[in-house]
Amino acid sequence: MSIVKGIFSSKSSTEESQDQIGLDLLFKEFYDRLVYFSLQFVKDKYQAQDIVQDAFIKYWQLKDTVIPHKTAIKNFLYQTVRNASLNVIRHEKIVEGYIQLQGNIEPEEPCVIDAIIRTELMAEIHSAIQSLPESYRTISVMGYFDGKKNQEIADELNMSINTVKKQKQRALQLLRLKLTPETFMLLMVLTAGIYK
Repeated sequence: MSIVKGIFSSKSSTEESQDQIGLDLLFKEFYDRLVYFSLQFVKDKYQAQDIVQDAFIKYWQLKDTVIPHKTAIKNFLYQTVRNASLNVIRHEKIVEGYIQLQGNIEPEEPCVIDAIIRTELMAEIHSAIQSLPESYRTISVMGYFDGKKNQEIADELNMSINTVKKQKQRALQLLRLKLTPETFMLLMVLTAGIYK
């Protein structure tokens, strides 16, 4: 964020602080989901993070041309990240000699709508898990996102395996109440091999 702060020096401190607050809120709300979105294309976490940071800088430079509405800003950020991610894919394909081997065929573009939907669903799941009580949240993150088995969680948290199983079960009950049925089913599909 210090790069973004350094870009603007001619504004008054009040105007700058209001703009900075607005950018901070946008960054907090969309950064993680945009990184996840880009990651579906570029398959490299650090490259995805760079792409998203560049998208925020580009938004900031062009913010006067973007309708000052949250949906328009969100669309701008998704489109910018998508284009930059696809440019990275195209560049990598050229470097690898893809164009020479395949002729003038464009690299296959992953379905963007599917990627956006997956990103938004994962953000909803992540938000619901973050709202769980701390012990349920810790066990859920370790089990569902870190891929740890119940015994590993029990050993790390110094608790019985039955406690881990009960807390995972209770966490699922709470998540079922917080998530839409479709999103909860996605969570179940994503964790099918882990919840044992």
